[in-house]
Amino acid sequence: MKLYHGSNIKIQTIDLEKGRLGKDFGKGFYLSSEYEQAERMAQITSVRRGGEPMITTFVFDETKLSDKNLKVKIFEGYSIEWAQFILKNRLNNTPEQAHDYDIVIGPIADDKVGVQIRQLLREYITLEQFQKKVEYITPTIQYFFATEKAINLLHHE
Repeated sequence: MKLYHGSNIKIQTIDLEKGRLGKDFGKGFYLSSEYEQAERMAQITSVRRGGEPMITTFVFDETKLSDKNLKVKIFEGYSIEWAQFILKNRLNNTPEQAHDYDIVIGPIADDKVGVQIRQLLREYITLEQFQKKVEYITPTIQYFFATEKAINLLHHE
């Protein structure tokens, strides 16, 4: 399958250290199977950091998801488990991952998730309300690659 990464630069080599802390599934490399989503991310990134919107296309063999040497987590949709996972990763500001998965696949959280986290932590909303509030308007699946083992499965198109 084709996966797309939107940025302000063309990705020649994936460097996991360039990932940011406090993201949906942790610090790592994020891709989308939807070109339009990668375009939106490229536009946002180029506005924030300068440069031009760039899309890098990778090929990933989905059969590798059942490889016993990989630890993979797949969220089929929005759920309480997904919301708890997002919360755990968004609150993690340490260099260590909050989980031990090589690859995580699941829905993107709404961009305003930080506001919802603060409301949850202050007990203004319940976990169930948090889940509903962070669901992305148009459900979009993200592919997260956390380890070198996982990154090595991605190939430039």
